[in-house]
Parts: sequence; C-alpha cells; structure tokens
Amino acid sequence: QVQLVESGGGLVQAGGSLRLSCTASARIFTTYAMHWFRQAPGKERELVAAISWIGDSTYYLDSVKGRFNISRDNAKNTMYLQMNSLKPEDTAVYYCAAKRAKYGSKFSGDMDYWGKGTLVTVSS
Repeated sequence: QVQLVESGGGLVQAGGSLRLSCTASARIFTTYAMHWFRQAPGKERELVAAISWIGDSTYYLDSVKGRFNISRDNAKNTMYLQMNSLKPEDTAVYYCAAKRAKYGSKFSGDMDYWGKGTLVTVSS
C-alpha cells in the first residue's frame, strides 16, 4: 500500500508563488508516474501536471504552462509542483496521485493511489 502526503498549500496573493510537495511512503516510488490534479468548488477534478517515473517526460495543463513546474526526486520519494505567477483561478484543492506505469494519464480514474489534498487559495 502506497500512502501519499501533500504539503505546501496555503493562502497567497495573486502573482505570488507556492511549492507543493508530495511524499510517498514506500520505496516503490520509481515505478509510478506521478500527477498533480486539482479541484475547485463546483468544478470537476482536472489534471494540472504529470511526470514520468524517471522524470524524462512531463505534461502541463495549458493554463499553467510557463507558470508551473513539476519535478521529482526519486531518492527522497518526493514530487514537487513549483507554482509561480499564481492567479485567483488557480484556487483549488490540489491532489497528488500515482499510477503504476512509466508514463502518466489524464484520467483520474486511472490512478492507483491518491493523497488527501492540500488547499491552495489565491487572493486577488
């Protein structure tokens, strides 16, 4: 069983930055593609970014390209999401998710494990 724990959320003004972290409990981290999803109130959960199991391939939602950066440190079983130039529309609960595969998926139903989420609030 893999447990995922997110951290780093909080309240920030528009234009500010936050770095989210997701730490996995097990040392099988390297066999999982990792993802950041988000869900805003009244909206469906959407994939924000994903990274392959060795970090050689990444995906970004169009609205975050150039502002967010996903990375992973397999030695620390940890994934990161650096979020810059934050906008009020980035406000959501951000979830870490893992899929046992080399490459990620855009579909939340394909994930094997989920974290409990961390709230990001961007004030205008």
